[in-house]
Amino acid sequence: MLARVPCAPSWAPALWTLGALFALAAGPAPVSARELWESEDLSHVVSLDSALKSTWLLSHAPDDPVLFPERTTETALLRLRLSLAAVLGPHVDARVSYEHRARLTSDPAGLAGASLLPPTTRPPFRFRPIDQPLIEEAHAIHQHELDRAWVALHLSPVELTIGRQAIGLGRGALFSAVDVLSPFSPLEVDREWRRGVDAVKAELGLGEHVSAGALAAAERDLRDGALLARVRGYADEVDAELLIGKRAQDLLLGATGSAILADAEIHAESAWFYTDGRGVDGGWLGSQRWVAKFVAGGSYQFDVGLGLRLLAEYHYSGFGLQDLERDPTRLIDPDFQARLARGDSQILGRHVAAVVGSYDLDLAVSSSLSVLVNPTDGSGLVAPMLTYLYSDTVTLIASGYLPWGKPPLSGRLRSEYGTGGISGLLQVRIYD
Repeated sequence: MLARVPCAPSWAPALWTLGALFALAAGPAPVSARELWESEDLSHVVSLDSALKSTWLLSHAPDDPVLFPERTTETALLRLRLSLAAVLGPHVDARVSYEHRARLTSDPAGLAGASLLPPTTRPPFRFRPIDQPLIEEAHAIHQHELDRAWVALHLSPVELTIGRQAIGLGRGALFSAVDVLSPFSPLEVDREWRRGVDAVKAELGLGEHVSAGALAAAERDLRDGALLARVRGYADEVDAELLIGKRAQDLLLGATGSAILADAEIHAESAWFYTDGRGVDGGWLGSQRWVAKFVAGGSYQFDVGLGLRLLAEYHYSGFGLQDLERDPTRLIDPDFQARLARGDSQILGRHVAAVVGSYDLDLAVSSSLSVLVNPTDGSGLVAPMLTYLYSDTVTLIASGYLPWGKPPLSGRLRSEYGTGGISGLLQVRIYD
């Protein structure tokens, strides 16, 4: 039986978050990660890390009462994470991470800033989710989740990790063609912890510069799991990777690479999927079976002040919609929705170009400006951000999101970024 909570008035999220921040600021300063136990020879160590994040998000949606009954939405999110790490000898270590997330919103139907916060949906590739809600109401949800539970064996030249773990694939910074297990949304602010998947991952060193590996990720129905093999290698300032296997019902062949060229970093990814055609809007060259994804990008640091860093990336996703405005009914296709929830596509459309500039104002304050554009429908988004390192354990973040493009009309989406709301976000991160 779920607990019942009263509906939240429109000002409650802001007060809830600000009250939590005041309490944290008034309390004693956190200390470094705590060692709970260690052996005399330091070969066995157990330590505890904790993090508390408080976020306040204010969004003003486009004028479409069908999608946004209330144009202005406030959301507060508290996120507490505890991680127990253990070194069990020279060849074995383990980690367990457990989270509580409490979210309070003034408008449960407000979706204008939903992609900026961690998702509340069930994570993909988990045999048993272990993420049940403790409170679930229209205006409030309180979840707890076991996000990590793995044991790693280091038996040179073999590395083996078993259990719920974070697995990232590819070279892309914002987008990916081969990150098929649990990718981030490109707009998500808090990208510190990738959601863990239930998997077995093995890596075998074949020499100084080459390794081969395999990974298997589980689902409740094992036929929907993932099984991948990969070979990686590097020489001087060039590295490459080849992947082959299956992800759910799709077969996959992918390749990635990165290099340093004239002091600039360049990277690329490509992936080809052979699918059953479900949830695919056209596929590659009109085929419902073949789907392609690509990423190409690069970064460079200019010698300006403390260093101006620029990143540019282009992404093509064959799992996206060819024309969102022409056929918006595709969005309610259950198979398409399942692919979006699983992370088959990080974008709704087919194309996106992004430029990110970042600059350190001083040792404690850094800034960034991100610009994302869908060249097909002409929509886009500008996102400035400031990060302030208050201390070794406290970080403050402020960001804004200014979208443009055709707004929705009577519940019909007409552009990718024009549907989003003008948003502002404040976050405090405290580590212990």
